[in-house]
Amino acid sequence: MIGVYHLGIDVGGTKVAFRVETGGVFVEETAFSWGARHSAEEDLAQLADHVALLRERLGVPLDAVGVAMPGTVGRDGRVATWPSRPEWTGVDLKTTLRKLFPEAAVAWADDGDLGALAEARASGCENLLYIGIGTGIGGGLVLGGVPCPGLGRGSFEIGHVIVEMGGVRCVCGRRGCLQALASGPATLRRAGLLRGADVSFYALQRALRDGQPWALDALEGTTRALAAAVTGVQELVHPDRVLIGGGFAAGIPEIVPSVSGYLADLARQGQAPLPVEPAALGGLSSLRGAVALAGLVAAGEGP
Repeated sequence: MIGVYHLGIDVGGTKVAFRVETGGVFVEETAFSWGARHSAEEDLAQLADHVALLRERLGVPLDAVGVAMPGTVGRDGRVATWPSRPEWTGVDLKTTLRKLFPEAAVAWADDGDLGALAEARASGCENLLYIGIGTGIGGGLVLGGVPCPGLGRGSFEIGHVIVEMGGVRCVCGRRGCLQALASGPATLRRAGLLRGADVSFYALQRALRDGQPWALDALEGTTRALAAAVTGVQELVHPDRVLIGGGFAAGIPEIVPSVSGYLADLARQGQAPLPVEPAALGGLSSLRGAVALAGLVAAGEGP
């Protein structure tokens, strides 16, 4: 095979996905799930094994690699915090990636920021707010086709915008974060409290289809919090559109129209509410964004 090969890696709390493209054309996509929780060293060894297998199948050098990370990575290239896998705290991600891909240009960025970049490109919208709802809440903002606040300048942490003073405690340690109120687990916990028994994702889906009051009330708490956060972003930077994605939201189609209704309620006089749509790429936005980051760094436009 002849060409310039870009690899995108989406590192998640439960699995890692890879996507290879050349000239914008799909070559391969694969994934693996993390093993038992022991140490970051064992995770990194597992990652190295799968990278080696991928290299063997490709049989060509990689030109650039983009990595979507859910944890916070400091300017020194070390993982500052990752609540889902705290054993990674202090991992030298920069050195690790250089060793795995010595021949390639390598960059990493927040998975929400990269998801927003991919969704903006897929939708043709240069001023876009993206929110991904899953185990946590990620998201990103693209203005003029460029991620904001900018690669290498930190991430757009909409999941940790405070929408309820004195609200429930978030994994970050604060109270009232959007993630603590509107993530998938937060929604299921609220549904369980209202129902008086544990609620699974599939049970919530069925109850919403059947119009069960406890399910509708649980979803209302989630979508009101989302609308509050979106309204704050709109007042500050005026995106043209908001897309809602992530695995949890993809399975609960009622989220998008509910958020849209609350945005209309929150709109100031003379201000049109932002249009809300489902994300085009679903659970693949961060992976596609990682490939896009590889393209940017290959062109000398990355961090």
